Amino acid sequence: MRGHTGPDESTHSGLSQGQTGPMSHPWNLILYACIGTAGGLLALRTGIPAAPLAGALLAVGLVSMSGRLETAAWPVGTRTALEIGIGTVIGAGLSSAVLEQLQQLWRPALVITLSLVLAGLAIALLCTRLLGVDPTIALLGAAPGGISGMSLVGAEFGVGAAVAALHAIRLITVLLVLPLLVRLLVSDGAGAP
Repeated sequence: MRGHTGPDESTHSGLSQGQTGPMSHPWNLILYACIGTAGGLLALRTGIPAAPLAGALLAVGLVSMSGRLETAAWPVGTRTALEIGIGTVIGAGLSSAVLEQLQQLWRPALVITLSLVLAGLAIALLCTRLLGVDPTIALLGAAPGGISGMSLVGAEFGVGAAVAALHAIRLITVLLVLPLLVRLLVSDGAGAP
């Protein structure tokens, strides 16, 4: 992304020849992968968007924070490969139909985007000043973006887990509350003369 080495690209330069670091425990990486897979598959049953990502994040995060497994240091290039995969999945969803819709929807898209960015900046500023949240976490956590994209951007700044947690809370809350609001608003609007 930006040319600097991310957390999974580290060379453990502090270790001298013959010393072992977290990479000396490949079973931990396999366990983390299994835990993430299980969490993602369980979350699929909820039916929420990005359920596999949120489920894997929650499951692996809880295990990692518990201290029962050593913090994972993934092989060089792992994050880059995952970013390419996520970019490919998102890019493959774009089509000529999207371009046709964009010709009609560019004005509302511009208004919505500017409004969300400005609201995100204001909320981030409030969280930083009033709640003492790190400005990078607050800005990326309040940014209008999906959990996968924003957590990857956060990882570039070393705050990926915190940003992912904020977006996961937002996503889950919106998915629980918004359908109820839509039902209330649509049913009230449909019953109006």
